[in-house]
Amino acid sequence: MAALATRPNRRVEGLPALDRCAVMGVVNVTPDSFSDGGRYFAPDAAIAHGRELLAAGVDYLDIGGESTRPGALRVDAEEEKRRILPVIRVLAGEGAVISVDTMRAEVAERAVEAGAAIVNDVSGGLADPAMVPFVAAAEVPYILMHWRGHSVDMNARAVYDDVVTDVARQLGDRLAHAVEGGIRPERIVLDPGLGFAKTAAQDWALVSHLDTLHALGRPLLVGPSRKRFLGSLLAGPDGEPRPASDRDVATIALAALIAVQGAWAVRVHAAAEAIDAVRVAAAVGDPGYLTREGNR
Repeated sequence: MAALATRPNRRVEGLPALDRCAVMGVVNVTPDSFSDGGRYFAPDAAIAHGRELLAAGVDYLDIGGESTRPGALRVDAEEEKRRILPVIRVLAGEGAVISVDTMRAEVAERAVEAGAAIVNDVSGGLADPAMVPFVAAAEVPYILMHWRGHSVDMNARAVYDDVVTDVARQLGDRLAHAVEGGIRPERIVLDPGLGFAKTAAQDWALVSHLDTLHALGRPLLVGPSRKRFLGSLLAGPDGEPRPASDRDVATIALAALIAVQGAWAVRVHAAAEAIDAVRVAAAVGDPGYLTREGNR
């Protein structure tokens, strides 16, 4: 794993500063999530799960109503809003800091009205040209992910000269586009998009070279949770990938390594374990962490 070439940036304008990597808990309000198979599709179930994640100590909840698993087909905007808005209203009303996971500006707008504080756009502004102008006007933090196309055929797009160099360059281009569109750079977080148009080997290359992405100067969100590249690594003797539900231990190990590399946040399903992991990473990577009140 490469040493950090630059000091990581963990400050996002509009959000509180933490002395460790943040933990973003996932709430999939979908019937076909790869990670939970639709357990939280009903609003009451999603709200209850969000409360569980908050009780475990997550810093942010990432709420989405459209599956982005490989091969997934899109739902329309009205269905996406129907799924997530009731969940956002309740949890934001209870004090949660909500990230809305959407590629549509109209969904993001309604979510922000309902109480969402962050827009997490896995398309980096490519899926909807209205997204960047909306985020700029709304003045909310924006998570911009590396993306090459919709889930239905994204696996065919995993072709790079050098995945680390190419992803860094393309993220830099999207960052410049977002800033030119009026989003303050201090509000932008970058995400390398693990599993999105990436092979397992390409995912491992990216998590091993986060220093190259830190050089872009913006905080990094990394989402390794239960992803295919972990399933491939942990395949059984028959070559079958380990099921998503059995990838949490590997996820937590990787979350700690990502945190040590200076990521702003990890996006995970197993919240309590991830919080332990990032605290351990902070104690290893920051000699002053243990001397600050509340960390001993």
